[in-house]
Amino acid sequence: MTVPPGSWPGADGAPPQLPTCVRHPDRPTGLRCTRCERPACPACLREAAVGYQCVDCVAQGRRVARQPVTVAGARLSDKPILVPLLIAANVVVFVLTAVQAGSPTANHTAALFDDFALWPVLVAGGQWWRLITSGFLHLGLLHLALNMIALWVIGRDLELVLGRVRFAAVYFLSLLGGSAAVFVFGDAVQPVAGASGAVYGLMGGIAIAALRLKVSLRPVLAVIALNIVASVVIPNVSLLGHLGGLALGVAATAALVYAPRNRRVLVQTGGLVALLLVLVAVLVTRDAQFGNVVCFGSGAETRCDLGG
Repeated sequence: MTVPPGSWPGADGAPPQLPTCVRHPDRPTGLRCTRCERPACPACLREAAVGYQCVDCVAQGRRVARQPVTVAGARLSDKPILVPLLIAANVVVFVLTAVQAGSPTANHTAALFDDFALWPVLVAGGQWWRLITSGFLHLGLLHLALNMIALWVIGRDLELVLGRVRFAAVYFLSLLGGSAAVFVFGDAVQPVAGASGAVYGLMGGIAIAALRLKVSLRPVLAVIALNIVASVVIPNVSLLGHLGGLALGVAATAALVYAPRNRRVLVQTGGLVALLLVLVAVLVTRDAQFGNVVCFGSGAETRCDLGG
């Protein structure tokens, strides 16, 4: 069939009609997406391996493509989130104890410090929260500064490798591991405080991650060795808490970075849960060894009777 003259675009001298962009109907365009072949204006096109694709096809391709992950299965990130929050929490608790005590150097005399510090005998008396809350207390500015600097230097890299959820699990298992070591092997009436158990867990974790990634372990081992020496030389430092945290950090991180890729989540979850159950079993066993503990008063004025 012959098209009558004047019925096609431009036959009457007018410019040919272009299709409009699918996202901007008011914009005529002669360009098309090389993937879906829909018309698209220059603002809606992105350079691709072959030609240009519209923003819709680019977004769809990103959803379908496998996202790169770390050795622990975490999505790649360039900004730690939990480490700054943990540092802020420790600083806030320190400020509260300093204000209550009226002095940053004598903040251990604050009521909050008495309520949160790890007294093994009080834990046996039913105050289990002290196993966690003691990890956010510090004796003076120097103690706080040393732990927070270590947390920032080591923690930010480990958080990026493990991801936020896994990093949080390693941190709190290490904290609980340090407290458990003090509760089981420490002096029953000697209070302990500090984030050192968790920080040492991160030290062990970064060493395992470096080993898994086949990078040099010398800087990591040097930091760990120096801190262990400091634990022995500096008075009033809980070596038990440090070693307990270090052991849990090593075990937890190993469960994360050495899990097989095809069963990664299952193995990682199973490993972390198993470590938690072991800690709970150890704590319950030690608590039973204390017998019936009845405590009166609070803090340094607390008096406890240990029954058979």
